[in-house]
Amino acid sequence: MSRFKLKLKMPQAFTILVILIAVMAVLTWIIPAGQYDRITTSTGEEPVAGSYHLVERAGQGPGDVLLAPFEGFYNAVDIAVFILVVGSFLGIINKTGALKSGIFNILRIMKGREKLMIPILMSLFALGGTTFGMSEETIAFYALILPIFITAGYDAVTAVAVIMLGAGIGVFASTVNPFATGIAAGFAGVSIGDGILLRLAMFAVGLAITIIFVMRYAEKVKKDPSKSFVADLYHENKKAFANNNEEAPALTGRRKLVLTLFAITFIVMIYSVIPFGDMGIRGIPSLNWWFPELSALFLAMGVLTGIVYGLKETEIIDGIVVGAADLLGVAFIIGISRGITVIMNNGIITDTILYYGETLLSGLHSGIFILLNYLVFIPLSVLIPSSSGLATLAMPVLAPLADFANVGRSLVITAFQSASGIVNLITPTSAVVMGGLAIGHVPYGRWIRFVWKYLIIIALIAGLMLVLAAI
Repeated sequence: MSRFKLKLKMPQAFTILVILIAVMAVLTWIIPAGQYDRITTSTGEEPVAGSYHLVERAGQGPGDVLLAPFEGFYNAVDIAVFILVVGSFLGIINKTGALKSGIFNILRIMKGREKLMIPILMSLFALGGTTFGMSEETIAFYALILPIFITAGYDAVTAVAVIMLGAGIGVFASTVNPFATGIAAGFAGVSIGDGILLRLAMFAVGLAITIIFVMRYAEKVKKDPSKSFVADLYHENKKAFANNNEEAPALTGRRKLVLTLFAITFIVMIYSVIPFGDMGIRGIPSLNWWFPELSALFLAMGVLTGIVYGLKETEIIDGIVVGAADLLGVAFIIGISRGITVIMNNGIITDTILYYGETLLSGLHSGIFILLNYLVFIPLSVLIPSSSGLATLAMPVLAPLADFANVGRSLVITAFQSASGIVNLITPTSAVVMGGLAIGHVPYGRWIRFVWKYLIIIALIAGLMLVLAAI
């Protein structure tokens, strides 16, 4: 009988995304097409509550399904190019041997205390997530952190979790995140500071639970590698990321200079994307850089690093080409994931789904209202993974409903950002999730198996805190 056992295997990320695009196309023939009237404000166009109306169906066919990934790629070209440029930057760094040398020096210093890297790094990523919505920017850190953790005896899942869950739990709380809380507060007509005590409590509780969850898993894997969710990929990941002690080059003065330039690049990147003015911080100029400027930064610093180290022109060009090639698959995944949103928008069902949420939430008791609000934002976050995009669409419609349920509008914002934060740790429509997993060589199905219990705990805690704040 054992010969006839059915073996189920999770499809690859590309396959999952194409299936989701096809499913969404089918839904455009089932879900009625509709739109809200929109008004133009200083922050762009926003829907008018109560103005939803049906329009002519725009069902998406096989041709649209085939074109959606390409249109999605065009829409995501900025982040896709950024990914390729980061690969080029790392390709040049790897040519110098400085990163490999630096990794082994870190491991030597942390000998016997490697697990302390987990809470330290996760806390830093979480601070970035909660203050300026650090998300897409984390893509650049995977290639740096993965070798450190795998060489230290952990697995790729641990390294990915440190980055993705660390920054993710910060975005989940979004205490002063201008791209989630700030935009939502503007559309809801409240201050970004309203509700901050609840968000701070969510941040503290969520970060503690997340660190404990990852540290327990990491310790289990280090003691017994067979417990890893990617145990069968051990040799593949070891070859891809880990370094051999015998091959570690000496940490010369020139390599120290390379590592200094490497650190400066990331410091400038982090500083350049923090909107100090939007966060109410005066006296510190905001650069307001985004992917074009960040791509230029990484390319310029990569070339400068090669010149400083003394690489030949051919070696620098080779590092650029080989490094970009290493992350080409990641860039494609990010582009294809945007195809799902393309189908929804072209099929004119995005506003219809939002209207269903508006209808469900009208005239409810405060506790039930905020809980259902939270639950409504979960599927909306799957369909619209951009927190700023979801805030722009949903807040003008859903925030005013809080007045009729005797609930503060700031609580609707907290429900929105916590639901969005949780969903964006697993949704295949998120370029950050699919891109990070692709860089880490962690299959999407394995990530779900690793993270589902944690997400249930965080989701329940968030729901409980929201209901207690509402009643």
